Order: sequence, then structure tokens, then C-alpha cells
Amino acid sequence: MKYILALDQGTTSSRAVLYDRDGVIHGLAQREFEQLYPCLGWVEHDPEEIWASQVGVAVEALSRANARPRHIAAVGIANQRETTIVWERKTGKPVSSAIVWQDRRTAPICKRLQDSGLEETIRAKTGLLIDAYFSATKIMWILESVKGAREKAERGELAFGTVDSWLIWNLTSGKLHTMDATNASRTMLFNIHECRWDQELLEAFDIPASLLPEVRASSGVYNDVSTSLALEGIPIAGVAGDQQAALFGQACFRPGMAKCTYGTGAFLMQTLGRESSASCNRLLTTVAWQRDGAVEYAMEGSVLVAGSVVQWLRDGLGIIRSSEDVEPLALSVPDNGDVYVVPAFTGLGAPHWDPHARGMIIGITRGTKAGHIARAALESIAYQVADLSGAMQQDSGIPIHALRVDGGASRNDTLMQFQADLLGIPVVRPAITETTSLGAAFLAGLAVGFWKNTAEIEGQWTKEKEFQPRMGRRQVDSLCGRWRQALERSKSWGVHAEGAASGTNAEGGTQ
Repeated sequence: MKYILALDQGTTSSRAVLYDRDGVIHGLAQREFEQLYPCLGWVEHDPEEIWASQVGVAVEALSRANARPRHIAAVGIANQRETTIVWERKTGKPVSSAIVWQDRRTAPICKRLQDSGLEETIRAKTGLLIDAYFSATKIMWILESVKGAREKAERGELAFGTVDSWLIWNLTSGKLHTMDATNASRTMLFNIHECRWDQELLEAFDIPASLLPEVRASSGVYNDVSTSLALEGIPIAGVAGDQQAALFGQACFRPGMAKCTYGTGAFLMQTLGRESSASCNRLLTTVAWQRDGAVEYAMEGSVLVAGSVVQWLRDGLGIIRSSEDVEPLALSVPDNGDVYVVPAFTGLGAPHWDPHARGMIIGITRGTKAGHIARAALESIAYQVADLSGAMQQDSGIPIHALRVDGGASRNDTLMQFQADLLGIPVVRPAITETTSLGAAFLAGLAVGFWKNTAEIEGQWTKEKEFQPRMGRRQVDSLCGRWRQALERSKSWGVHAEGAASGTNAEGGTQ
């Protein structure tokens, strides 16, 4: 068998990649799908479109490599995390749109839970904070808001899953309702120390246990694909949330190693090893992966809007025609002209966790050009990651000596150089930046013996480019000071708008 097939189901597109034993890509296909914004602060996907797009690109990737199922040793899955889907067990049909991880409609539910004193219990058990980001309150919203959902759930007729569960259910024709430990650790219902669904939390969130999938290891044979597609008979053998998959794909196997994925959001993760560590700076402790009977942990900080700020420049402002145009536009000016963009379109993630923050552009003068706005938008990504890095190193007690980067925006040299300047450490881009899909492939390949061990994988990791810090610390401190001023002005801006929005109910919207 020649290849591992990695399915990389992301927030804005579905991808499929065929890897050989050297980590070389032999087939790649990608398809974007529709983003739905039905109300203020809501973000949804059509689960059926997610499935159709993912299976479509899988067949296309095989076709491009002239490969057949007999050439594929295993399938690995990486997926957008926290996005919540509930479907009928009998028909396999979703009861509503998927509620995306960026969605903020459950912020009022989170406030009620915080007021009830659950925060410390949840942090101790799950490593997470109470926030609309995670799956639990999204499940609550569906059960409370979709007609008949609560009654069906109580009768055991519904199934909940994150996107990995949804894909596995469809790939196995409904035979397997499961989720890997990394995705389970992002639900706010999973005890990461005992590796099980927590009954106390299920009762607190009023979620029937019958909704939940079986939790399995990130690397291990799940089941064969049983659909009548071009994938039939291939074993599903590796599953991880996209950020954990990228951490594995970056070969960050030793405690202290760190990566940042620049995708729709930006996700900084540092490997902790087999001992978890609590955060004092409102970062997250999460399962990095589970394999060979052991769980390893990571610390994570999430930037909600990173690459999507470039999409906004393209689709919202219309100042660029394609994402690739942002770098030359940013370089058309010598600096940001004291313009700062805070892209808090759906609130702020770590370490602020302000669901009511809203985006802003500040510092505009008559001399401000499109280039200044483009540059400030790019720089906003690096500022947010720098904020996370400082908090993370303080919490873990382990310095980050170099940052491995991946994701679409990591190909932007201007952004990566600015990131190195702010952090004061090398930023290293690997030869293969498809590390999310590569991590899923590695997890699947290890399970079926395609690769022998992590040492073999580590030996394959190669550097494409390294960015050394060049900016003086006085200038860095001045820029970061202005960023923090802008950041503070964006906080809580959406409180009034959300409360006054017409047609909303106590849960932030109507079905």
C-alpha cells in the first residue's frame, strides 16, 4: 500500500491529501463551502454540505493520483473542532444547521452558568473556561430551541457529534458513533484527567448521556469505510481535532515545543507531555493526543479571527481581489501609519475571552491608505499570537525557544517576519505546511504500521525557511503598547447592540 489519505475538514473548506511514506503529497483536492450568518453573532454550516464536500474532494484526490482503495493503507481525519451537529439516529438527518465554533449565540447561557458558580469545576475537570466557543452550550441551545429536539434526545433518538463524529458516521453508513479524545476534550463535558464523559457536567448542562458518542484514541483502527463510494474498505485509523493534528504534524513531541497554525483563526499550542498544567492566564489545557494507551496534554491559546481578517479585506471591504494580494498591498506603505485593526468580529478569544468585543479600525487620518489598513490587518494576527505566547510561557513555566508555523497565512513572509520581531525568537516554517492533514496522516499511519514510530516521523520534518527577529525591543514595546490601547477600546462594544437587536430572545436569537 502506497498512501495514507488525510481528510482535513476545516472551517471554510474541505481538503483531502494523499501522502506517501516520505510525507510527499501525491494528490490534493480542496473545495470551499458556504458560510451562513443568519443573525448577529451566529455562524452556521450545512452538515450535508460538509459531508458532500469532504467525500467529493477525497474521491478527487484519489483520482488525481490515479489511486484505488487497495493503494490506501488508512484514512486519517482532522476536523474543525467544537462545531456542533445533532442528527437523528434513524435517518441520519441533522435536526438543524451545524453551529460553528465561532458562533456567539450561547453567550447568555454561558453567563448563567458562570453566575451559578460552575467555572472552577469546569476548569478543574475539562481544562476549559465557560465560553460559547465550546460544544456544550451549543448542544443546550439546540435542545432548547429546535422543536421536538429535547423530547427526541430524552428518548435516545438523537446523536451529537463534532465534525469528526459526523464524518465517521457517514463514512461507516451509520454503524459507528464515535469521537476521538482530542475532540471530546473541547466539548466542556469531558474529564481530561479521567478520560471519560463527566456525569456531573452532563447534569449541570442538562444533556442526556444517550446523545454522546463513544470516545476512542486518536491513533487506532476505528472501522473500515463502508459507504458505496471510491473509499470502501479503507480503515479509518487516525482522528484528531485540527490543531492537535497540526501539533502532531509539526513533530512537536517533546514538552515545550510549540506551533502556531494560521488558518481562519490562529492557534498556539505548546506540548506539555503526560502531566497537565493549569493556566492562570485563562488559557486552555487540552488533550494533545491519545495513543498507545497514554494521554498527552497541551496548553492552547486561540485567536478567533486570523486568516479570516484577510477574507474580510477581500469580501467585506473589497480592497483586494484575492488573499494573495494582501502582502503586496501591505508592502505598498513603509509601516502601519499608526493604524490598528482589532479583528474582534465574533468577540475575543484567549486570554481575554470577551464575547462582546467587536472589531475596530483606529488611527485613521486623511492620509490613511488601503495599504495601511491591509498592513494593520496582517499585523493584528501577529499581535494576538504574541499576547498568547507571553501568557503561555508564564503559565507553563517552559520557554518557547522557536515557534513552528503552518497554515495558509504562514506562507506570508511579511507576517512571519513581523511575528518573529514581536516574539523575539525564530519563527520556523516547515517544508510541508499542510501540517494539519499531515498530522492526521501520521496518526493513522502509526496505527497500521505505515510508519514505525514517532522518531521516524521526527526525522522527516524539514525546515523551509527561518525568520530571525530584526526589530529592536524598544520599537516592539512601543508598537505593542499601541496595540493594547486599541484592544482595550474594542472590549464590551457589542453588549448594547446584542441586547437591542430585534428578533432576539434570551439565548441570543430565534431559530
